[in-house]
Amino acid sequence: MKKTESTIALIGNPNTGKTSLFNALTGQNQRVGNYPGVTVEKKSGSWKLNQEKEVTVIDLPGTYSLSAQTIDERIAVDVLSGSIPGSKPNLIIIVIDVENIQRNLYLASQASELGVPMIIALNCWDVAERKGILIDCQLLQKRLGIPVIPTIANQSKGISNLAIAVENALEETSVMVRPKWPIVIQEAIENLGNSIQSITNNKLSNGEIQRLIFDSESALVNRLNGNPENIKKAIKVAKDSIHQGGYHPNAVESLIRFRFLKPLLSDIIARQATIKKAIHTESIDELLLNKYWGLMIFIGLMYFVFQSVYSWSGPLMNLIDSLFSSLKSGIAPLLENTPMLQSLIVDGILSGVGAFAIFLPQILVLFLFISLLEETGYMARAAFLMDKLFQWCGLNGKSFVPLLSSYACAIPGILATRTINDKKTRIITILIAPLMSCSARLPIYILMIGVFVEPSYGPTIAGITLFSMHFIGVLVAAPAAYLLNCILERKSKPLAFVMELPRYRVPNFKNMASRIYESGHSFISSAGTIIFAFTIVIWALFYFPRPASLENNIRNDQSIQHLDSAEIQGIIDTSYLEQSFGGRLGKKIQPLFNEAGYDWKISVAVIASLPAREVIIATLGILYSLGGETNENSKDLRTSLKNATWDSGPRKGTPVFNIAVAFSIMIFFALCMQCGATIAIIAQELNWRWAIGSFISLSIIAWMASILTYQLTHYFL
Repeated sequence: MKKTESTIALIGNPNTGKTSLFNALTGQNQRVGNYPGVTVEKKSGSWKLNQEKEVTVIDLPGTYSLSAQTIDERIAVDVLSGSIPGSKPNLIIIVIDVENIQRNLYLASQASELGVPMIIALNCWDVAERKGILIDCQLLQKRLGIPVIPTIANQSKGISNLAIAVENALEETSVMVRPKWPIVIQEAIENLGNSIQSITNNKLSNGEIQRLIFDSESALVNRLNGNPENIKKAIKVAKDSIHQGGYHPNAVESLIRFRFLKPLLSDIIARQATIKKAIHTESIDELLLNKYWGLMIFIGLMYFVFQSVYSWSGPLMNLIDSLFSSLKSGIAPLLENTPMLQSLIVDGILSGVGAFAIFLPQILVLFLFISLLEETGYMARAAFLMDKLFQWCGLNGKSFVPLLSSYACAIPGILATRTINDKKTRIITILIAPLMSCSARLPIYILMIGVFVEPSYGPTIAGITLFSMHFIGVLVAAPAAYLLNCILERKSKPLAFVMELPRYRVPNFKNMASRIYESGHSFISSAGTIIFAFTIVIWALFYFPRPASLENNIRNDQSIQHLDSAEIQGIIDTSYLEQSFGGRLGKKIQPLFNEAGYDWKISVAVIASLPAREVIIATLGILYSLGGETNENSKDLRTSLKNATWDSGPRKGTPVFNIAVAFSIMIFFALCMQCGATIAIIAQELNWRWAIGSFISLSIIAWMASILTYQLTHYFL
């Protein structure tokens, strides 16, 4: 087959079926990556037009306008204008919803100014037939000057006609008719074009110059080879000239474009009575958007989603855990003669791969529900219901699902923030998501409550304590979100929370499967490598140095010869851990935790738990010579914690653990970000500055809270 060099861009408003059309065109020939310098996914694929021609299709993020506000919208503008090197398409397919033709054509009208050939894909044609909407496509095509092809993307209908239209359009380069701008705007465009060329030696199209006038914050300014301040001054002169001509630059574009489009559509659309039964969106919304019943249904649905993410993924996570445990058990004996290689592969590589693989089931289950809610049209309703509750602290309704999902695991919760359009809101949601009490904290709660709360206060108080621990993070997250909103407010202008309530529809399971696959693939390929690196670094920190003399001295110690081999090996492991770089670091930072009641062993466990919070259980098992496979229900570990005493300092001989220390540890791990996977995901979605800053901030908050908790509990109890 002969492949062409042609690139086609799919663009359209949200909820027009653009992604369904992309999947119908490309099938399995899809590639997912990231645009340079941003976390926005780049979806592209190959489309076989006929036996001889194949083109590349790019699925651009949904946008209502080319006056870009969000990251996604800026990417769409940059691709269409060619600001991203090598990205400018040879053809644009505008995906339009048959029920919202005029509003959708606004975007098409803007794109026409770029001078790129265009085709209209009039999607959801089945909805038009069902509702008795008659559209004269031939007349519309004649008036617009470009092909108009009816499609039903989720059923792959109209694709062959679209392929023929694409072939012809690539050869004929037909361009959509454009509105005629008033003289004052034409002069401003011409003058700005000359100014830009003199400043940068770049000749821009009229469409790109319009974007500079109507959207002066466009990323195009920073991509031009010239002094940005001089460019912005030239833009200001152009805007001022438009304003002096009697037009407001921020409003003139929409007024003129809609004034141009309205007569074009005057007799294009007609309606007739239909006996076919349709879903009455308004009737369903009366129930689902009701401030009482709607909220109750929403809470029940979210509870089901949360429990499903937690329970459905549980068996798969246990299976993955068992698989890696079996691999470690099988490989370890084969490498007994090379201890360092054995530890690297078993404790480093396999543990590192397992550290991110075990989260995959939760991510897949979560995105199953997210894609289902989006496909059916309910996600927008959920955001609407929760918006008022979140507004006071700088969030909006779209923050709720990611935060709720973070109760199962912060990783899929943070990935779910990709549905949030407003940049500031998305940043705040990502930064407070780790404060939700994820399932990894549960083993710590169970251990401390089971050993120190339940024996003294009974199962009722223990249950209340366990329930309450899941809301500690929320109490900190709310004021933290408000504070972040105040800080970020100074740096970025907040966007109004505008959303469209799409029609209810039967979910397209092919689209859902594609979304789930992409989410899992993105997690493994991007975050997985960072998480793996974290675990290798932590392994090295707690493995080296490892002098052979230490083990020889212990084995030759006559005072322990009465112990069995497992107990002696436990002492050796504890000694190596204590003498490692990580162990020494733990002893160095122990004074910082002195007022929280931590001895050096707890401090070492805090550092060792950086890859994952639950690692503290295994680390305590090693430190108390019980081995690394200890869990929160281990009787030996519980007994060791009860009997542990300070081995140095003024507290020497006194118990290390008591109820005050237990609460201090639980509060610390409820608020800290001891999770390498979460740090990696934040770095992937934002950048390393945000990731490291949030880790340090939450560590300081957790440290202060643990000290306060210990002092108050110790005083009152």
